This record gives sequence, C-alpha cells and structure tokens, in this order.
Amino acid sequence: MERESDFAERRKHLADMSEADLENRFWELAGKLVDPLVDLAYTHTSPSIERSVLLRMGFSSMEAKAIVGHALEHELLQKGAGHIVYKLASEQDLSIREAGLKLADNSLWETAETYFK
Repeated sequence: MERESDFAERRKHLADMSEADLENRFWELAGKLVDPLVDLAYTHTSPSIERSVLLRMGFSSMEAKAIVGHALEHELLQKGAGHIVYKLASEQDLSIREAGLKLADNSLWETAETYFK
C-alpha cells in the first residue's frame, strides 16, 4: 500500500517565502532545537568535564584534579572550574596559571567563595 503524499499541503506556509526567508527560518528553528542543550550546559557539569576544561587551559591532569577537588569541597563546581580560575586571575591581577596553581594548592578559595556565593 502506497502512502498518499501530503507534501503540497504541509509546505503551504512556506510557499511564499524567498530563499533568504527559508534560510532564516531554518536557523531560527535550529536555534530553538538546541536551546534545551545550551540550557543543560549552563546548569549541569561534572568533575570530568571541569578537569577537561582545565586541561585545555594548560593545567596538568594532577593540577586539574586538585582544582576540581577543591571546587567540590567548597561547593563551587557548578560555577565552572575554568571560570573560577579565570575570575580569580582577573580580579587578583594574576596570570591564569598563577591563579590555578594557587587554587590547586588550596589557596584563594575563600576569595573565590566571595565572588561566587
């Protein structure tokens, strides 16, 4: 049994649109499609994700593990370990590396708490 085509009916609302209008509509719908994923990225993280971010910022795996561990202890992991390092570096006039190493050595966490709580 062959399915009856309803393509002409389903595309009526698009028939009068130009190529540029169709492209804009496509990107609008694509944006709506990924909005829930973007929201999840802002509200959910994990220690492994945060270690990965720190590795890409140039920290060793041991340094990243220490920073993430301390972030967990101070209940700041949801703020993003890389974000914590960056914020402290800019606020304390330190390099990213210096700020991260201080956090890995369990320093500056009280300061971090004032910025993020």
